[in-house]
Amino acid sequence: MTEKKETAKKEVKTQAYEPRLRSYYKTKVLPALLKEMKVKSPMAAPKIEKIVVNIGVADAKEDIKFLDIAREDLTAITGQLAQIRRAKKSISNFKLREGMPIGVRVTLRGAIMYEFMDRFINIVCPRIRDFQGFNRGFDGRGNLNIGLKEHYVFPEIDVEKSPKAHGMNITFVTTAKNDKDGQMLMDFMGFPFRKRSN
Repeated sequence: MTEKKETAKKEVKTQAYEPRLRSYYKTKVLPALLKEMKVKSPMAAPKIEKIVVNIGVADAKEDIKFLDIAREDLTAITGQLAQIRRAKKSISNFKLREGMPIGVRVTLRGAIMYEFMDRFINIVCPRIRDFQGFNRGFDGRGNLNIGLKEHYVFPEIDVEKSPKAHGMNITFVTTAKNDKDGQMLMDFMGFPFRKRSN
């Protein structure tokens, strides 16, 4: 009897948690993509490879504490420690020197990526004021780039601790070979695009 209990415990531990959106991709999106693209192999269907979230912090030139606050905010938003980004070259017009910290970035993959996307679509987007959907800002290689004016739309942000609003850039990197396939993937995933006017 004891051996059976131990075996049952091991089985529970080995059953890894799967994010809701990843399950949705496997059961609903993937079959729809295969049918639409007229291909049989699941490897031929596009999928989301990673999500890159950037916050530029121009005020870091004057006071480094703004960079620390932005880093804490992005870490809270994504659930992953944010990296500090530094200027690759000096630009005198912007009073920018090579190596100067200019922003923070996070690259999400796997389960945490699907969790972020799920929260973004279902919780964050409805909080955006006068939201009509995002433009289809694909880059020619099936990747989607979107911009947010302020990071306060994320419920994880405490306005008192983060007094200055920051703009954000979010890139959804897909395995699609072109914009048409990338757009089809994001449509099936339920991404809120602006409705096209007839």
